[in-house]
Amino acid sequence: MRKTILVIGGAGYIGSHTVVELYLSGYLPVIIDNLCNTSERNLIGINEILKTDIPFHKIDCTDLKEMRDIFETYEDIYACIHFAAYKSVGESVENPEKYYKNNIGSTEVLLKCLEKNKIQNLIFSSSCTVYGTPDVLPVVENSPFKRAESPYAETKQKCEV
Repeated sequence: MRKTILVIGGAGYIGSHTVVELYLSGYLPVIIDNLCNTSERNLIGINEILKTDIPFHKIDCTDLKEMRDIFETYEDIYACIHFAAYKSVGESVENPEKYYKNNIGSTEVLLKCLEKNKIQNLIFSSSCTVYGTPDVLPVVENSPFKRAESPYAETKQKCEV
């Protein structure tokens, strides 16, 4: 039996490639995506590549009720990979509230669901922007965070802490 892994933002570019690799590695990926940064073409592509129908739920992952319903539907969730985020630095400067509500809000909702269901396996897709302007290159995982240079970077920093 395949272990279930929720892939939040699984219809996006990185998420869709991850879904394919998870399935080929013996897992059952379940895609959660509101399709705001992608399209159903990626879902069709995934299913054509894999010759199967990967479960997909068009859900805004900032909606606690809808996310709780997913966790009730899939009681055997083994892990979650969180890719869902707005990602344009420029747009985040123009509309920071949108980024705070979505990027931080989706992580807060997901963490509540994981905690309630006692699921400890989480992969969070972050960004190199969390390091600000680094003192030393290349940046490594234990490099210190610097001042965030955009609202997008700030949302990623806050989700890491």
